[in-house]
Amino acid sequence: MSIVTVQLGQCGNQIGFEVFDALLRDSQSSHGLCCKRENEAYQASCKERFFSEEENGVPIARAVLVDMEPKVINQTLSKAAQSGRWKYGQHACFCQKQGSGNNWAYGYSVHGPRHEESIMNLIRKEVEKCDSFSGFFIIMSMAGGTGSGIGAFVTQNLQDQYSNSLKMNQIIWPYGTGEVIVQNYNSILTLSHLYRSSDALLVHENDAVHKICAKLMNIKQISFSDINQVLAHQLGSVFQPTYSAESSFHYRRNPLGDLMEHLVPHPEFKMLSVRNVPHMSENSLAYSTFTWAGLLKHLRQMLISNAKMEEGIDWHVRPPSSGLPSLGKKSLNKDLHFNTSIANLVILRGKDVQSADVGKKFRAYIHQYTKFGIEEEDFLDSFTSLEQVVASYCNL
Repeated sequence: MSIVTVQLGQCGNQIGFEVFDALLRDSQSSHGLCCKRENEAYQASCKERFFSEEENGVPIARAVLVDMEPKVINQTLSKAAQSGRWKYGQHACFCQKQGSGNNWAYGYSVHGPRHEESIMNLIRKEVEKCDSFSGFFIIMSMAGGTGSGIGAFVTQNLQDQYSNSLKMNQIIWPYGTGEVIVQNYNSILTLSHLYRSSDALLVHENDAVHKICAKLMNIKQISFSDINQVLAHQLGSVFQPTYSAESSFHYRRNPLGDLMEHLVPHPEFKMLSVRNVPHMSENSLAYSTFTWAGLLKHLRQMLISNAKMEEGIDWHVRPPSSGLPSLGKKSLNKDLHFNTSIANLVILRGKDVQSADVGKKFRAYIHQYTKFGIEEEDFLDSFTSLEQVVASYCNL
């Protein structure tokens, strides 16, 4: 079954390119699997999900590109075409000449309604090209205006028009030190709206990926391209074909459906994160001595201790022996921060939601939002919604 990817804003389009490039390079890898028949089946399954064939044999990404400025989209289209391996559709992009000014309200309340028909028509045409449609994969940032604001608006429209189709949003959590002065405002509004309209939120934290590039990949001067390639590698590990439980000779037909079935047991718990090992530069692969059992052991402990990467795992954290705490004793596991869920806890800023600094100077920039129709009550509703999410996760 095919997935239609919607790339929104500068961040979404740059990551989207890296994802498609990584998926195709992996499927065409000379290392292969076992035999020619298996390699061909793997390639066919990958292409069916993410690409459609053109007459000359060049795969075309099943994607719609949206941005309010043309620069990044033009660069993305050019890089894909120059690769010679794949490209984007000729009429699969929508851009304007005026950005969103890092303002969620401008993207959501102005650009969204103004360009709704054009964007949704592009998405509809892409869906109609699929013989068997699985759902949408939406790539966006939370800090800016186009990816977050239009991303929330488009996701809401997809929920209204394709209510029976699955929707997974991959959202980039901004750096804790701040990229945009109003990133906390944008993040709160984005997250609260997506929680109502998306089926799953796959969260990647810029700080965590930056550490992977520095400590594990040994990159001295880290660029956004380096970060995006790590993200693409992680997303490829999620979406590339895997064998079904029923047969070791057939790949799973519904990638989004399988993920939702196993990772989103309840609509309240839809925040997901990715842990994968190993992370290393290609130059180091020849000297690695990994075993499958060793990798699984590391991966399991990363989940238990809520570690973002394999370096610095806390091996003292252990899962509870039972679901009930010991009577009269303070739980040791609680002190060691046992991770009760694979999903990320919602952390606005600071160690927990009570110490968040989002609302300390709440009215400092509120006028930038009210002039585009987002009132103080909308922020309060968003806070209330996210406080409920935090409470639900804390009660796991």
